[in-house]
Amino acid sequence: MGHSVGASLPLAALLALVLVGCQRAEAPSSVAKDVNAAEQKEAAKTERAREDASKDVSNAQRRVEEKVADRDNVAAKDAYKVALAKADGEHDVAVQRCKELSGDAQSRCKQQADADYDAVKADAKAREVSQTR
Repeated sequence: MGHSVGASLPLAALLALVLVGCQRAEAPSSVAKDVNAAEQKEAAKTERAREDASKDVSNAQRRVEEKVADRDNVAAKDAYKVALAKADGEHDVAVQRCKELSGDAQSRCKQQADADYDAVKADAKAREVSQTR
């Protein structure tokens, strides 16, 4: 038992010297160099974090814009469908009214109803295309 205590004393002395050495002030030039290196490391790390954050925000913004475009496209297509359904109904009513007429008057009436129908469809398609991204 006495032998292990004797071996522990030099180890304890060495540990005490190491701990005392850790408490000693470093030279100002060495400290300045270490501080400068730590500041540069912090600046680089912060810049990388800013770049990553900027990329994340840009990607999120792009996804939002894509969703807005999708919504606008759906709205444009649906507006076209509604306009087409309305045009179909108005065309049917116009053709039915033409039946009151006879001969050339009826023929001209149906031609006008068809021309009006084609114009409304073309206008609706043009609005859809202009609103689609």
